[in-house]
Amino acid sequence: MRYCVIGGANADIVATTHKPFVPGDSNPGTVRLMAGGVARNIAHNLALLGNEVVFLTVFGSDSLGQFTADSCHKANIDISLCDVAADDTHSCYLSINNCDGEMVGGVSDMLTVNGITPEWIASKLAQIGPVDALVADANLPLESLAYLIDHAEAPLYIDAVSGAKAPKVKEALAQSRKKTFFTLKCNHLEWELLNPATGIHRIFVSLGAEGLEVLDNGVITRFASLPCQVMNTTGAGDALMAGIIHAGPQASIEEAAKVGLRCARITVESLDTVNNKLKEQYEQIP
Repeated sequence: MRYCVIGGANADIVATTHKPFVPGDSNPGTVRLMAGGVARNIAHNLALLGNEVVFLTVFGSDSLGQFTADSCHKANIDISLCDVAADDTHSCYLSINNCDGEMVGGVSDMLTVNGITPEWIASKLAQIGPVDALVADANLPLESLAYLIDHAEAPLYIDAVSGAKAPKVKEALAQSRKKTFFTLKCNHLEWELLNPATGIHRIFVSLGAEGLEVLDNGVITRFASLPCQVMNTTGAGDALMAGIIHAGPQASIEEAAKVGLRCARITVESLDTVNNKLKEQYEQIP
């Protein structure tokens, strides 16, 4: 299938402690640099699953921005319509993980997404041709999310990203004329900030180790998470979203949840934000 993904792309600095994290102190551990950004990670996972992916973003103008762009090239993601920020800006995310792989906290510095305006999106969408779905993350400016809700000609999937950015989804719905879109993915914290949100056909709420809850036409269905050995939870939600999208807009919620949870499991069992063996390991799951 062919997808267009719009949103954040940045360098991820992921620090993981060797022992339980001690606040206010220097913790021995490992620090790794990886390409990231919710939208970029979703695009990468979709490409690994065998889809054609057009990615729309504004990369940072520094070496980290070039590093992130290079990662997309290597992943066979089409970034021919992307731009580089005109000023000396960068896009970076710092995550601190406990020794069990669970995130202690993170800091996001992503000013480059401010260049993804409604006018910028309109000019790019006019060039990409037909797609099976549009995907966006809540890193986008509020007015850009509202524009996509009103102008998406294919089913629109939105990722809430974080507690700080999730409220933009609700505000964008209120600002839009259509006041409806196909699918939202969020975690339980983000859903607490968004609920009630009307006009969304399907809502996938990640409950972490407790699984996934899906709201579809007023019906709530719960799906258990798959047994796994957690190495790193950063990127698991992005893989979950990619799996939901990969199942296709016509998939039942059961099928979308099944594919999403499989992709999430494979990701948390890897030290990387995106597991490059996603397709190979997906096919091995019974």
